[in-house]
Amino acid sequence: MAHDEVTPVASGSRLVSGLAFAVLSATTFGASGALARELLDAGWSAGAIVLIRVGLAALVVTPFGWVSLRGRWSLLRRNAVLVLVYGALAVAGAQFCYFSAVSHMQVGPALLIEYTAPAAVVVWLWLRHGQRPSPVTIAGAGLAALGLVLVLDLVSGAELSVPGVLWALAAMVGAATYFVISADEDNGLPPLVLAAAGLVVGALVLGVLGLVRLLPMRASDDAVTYAGTTVAWWVPLVVLGVVTAAVAYTSGIAAGRRLGSRLASFVALLEVVAGVLFAWVLLDELPRAIQLVGGLLILAGVVCVKLGEARTAETPVELP
Repeated sequence: MAHDEVTPVASGSRLVSGLAFAVLSATTFGASGALARELLDAGWSAGAIVLIRVGLAALVVTPFGWVSLRGRWSLLRRNAVLVLVYGALAVAGAQFCYFSAVSHMQVGPALLIEYTAPAAVVVWLWLRHGQRPSPVTIAGAGLAALGLVLVLDLVSGAELSVPGVLWALAAMVGAATYFVISADEDNGLPPLVLAAAGLVVGALVLGVLGLVRLLPMRASDDAVTYAGTTVAWWVPLVVLGVVTAAVAYTSGIAAGRRLGSRLASFVALLEVVAGVLFAWVLLDELPRAIQLVGGLLILAGVVCVKLGEARTAETPVELP
């Protein structure tokens, strides 16, 4: 028996609000690198920063998730496996694997591999749902990939390691899982409930990894400096938890519900551009001209992917 599978295409106010949420999510996620950089230089371990970041976000989002659930505990029971996968892979797994990757290789190549996640989403939608990407979508993906290489300034070459590449690929799986599950409206979970439950699971997983010493935990009470201003150690941690995790994850889920996982994942590439800009503002790391060109290419790629979404919707793929 045949049925049609088409790519959901956002339109009108839903598209505008979805893009706004996606840009907010990418921007807030992008601030995390610059904020964490000074903490790492002050003696903090990546594991301790991530655990506190996710734990704080869970504390902030959980009350809103509780209200949004409105006593419908059957929703959580019915989606228990989905929530566990989201928290373990999309929240804890992506971050743990990324930091493991950068312990073996440079940050730029690790980010490039992790941010092949949009391509993985396209392939998943094609194989699982028969949503064949249009030529315009493929062209947009190519532009975005080229822009990503330029933004990360990888044209000068970089050293790779097999363990680092494998960890980065695992981080890519976590990121792709985040986009696919965030965009799924069929499970009935309100966005705030998914975000809260996922962050709680993620914090628990990271805590266990810390207890078994797979995730090193080191802290420091030294002050840190951003853009010439010295602040107490806890200030960037609060911003990391509230802004770059709580706001980022909830707005990212809201974007995915409105745009679909494919378009949302490509807009999320703006996180890399935001990361470069925050490094400029907070750490005085001036972006090179080639990085700015890369940012424009990513934007052009996102536009092409959106145009490709419309063409895909106009030409349904018939599956047996």
